[in-house]
Amino acid sequence: MKLSEISITYNREVPRIHTAITTSQLAYQTFLRSWDKGLIEYTEEFKVIYTNRANEPLGIYHLSKGGISATLVDIRILMAIALKSAASGILIAHNHPSGNLNPSCQDLALTKKIKNACEMLDIKLLDHIILTASAFTSLADSGHI
Repeated sequence: MKLSEISITYNREVPRIHTAITTSQLAYQTFLRSWDKGLIEYTEEFKVIYTNRANEPLGIYHLSKGGISATLVDIRILMAIALKSAASGILIAHNHPSGNLNPSCQDLALTKKIKNACEMLDIKLLDHIILTASAFTSLADSGHI
């Protein structure tokens, strides 16, 4: 019986940024640059920044795009990319098209599941940012991480 060969690659198409993301404000600004400003108040999206041990970004991954009030987050894919990029930390973010910056029960439950997955793999969940075009909430700053 012949098996399919698994190949693992990670290509840097742009030079690595040597500016560490050390505050929630800097995380928000970094995520916001990746959002389509015309859609930030229309559909919900979930993105991940993977970092090295110095909290310098290795890259960003657009994990999912959903509807007006939700998007699907597959934690297995999120963690597979963390392993593939040899990340030491992750920052996660999603927008609330409604403009409400309060985390929902689902947001808090998802954050807990991701944190548990990270702990199993010795990867640090640095923050979960809920954002709009003009403001954000940090779940780390508010004690949920």
